[in-house]
Amino acid sequence: MAEFKKAPKEYKYTREHEWICTDGEKMGRIGISDYAQFHLGDVVFLDLPSPGTQVIQFSKMGEIESVKAVSDLFAPVSGRVLEINQTAIDHSAIVNQDPYGDGWLVRLELSNPDELDKLMDNDDYDKFVAVSSENA
Repeated sequence: MAEFKKAPKEYKYTREHEWICTDGEKMGRIGISDYAQFHLGDVVFLDLPSPGTQVIQFSKMGEIESVKAVSDLFAPVSGRVLEINQTAIDHSAIVNQDPYGDGWLVRLELSNPDELDKLMDNDDYDKFVAVSSENA
């Protein structure tokens, strides 16, 4: 069984393996988990929402393409996209190399911080990944 980087404590997670790290109550960075990048394989292309785009919690906000598949990216919370990670667009391998750091995808302004309560904390996410790995 593969070993995954522990989910950072300060992040929140979705069942689709996206994460959000908030900076205060109104701003957040979004990316995919180490578990997700491992199962996707080498990331080769990202289709991310343009700055100014409104995203809705748990709705599709883009796509990530790897050597294995094209997968939808879902917004962990609702908000307005402020910035996309141009480094990840230009050098998509960074998503595999550093999914919780420099491989972030989108920075946004949260429209409803209470939506964070609908996400898993790191302990719940690590348990979710362990069960997913056992069932794979």
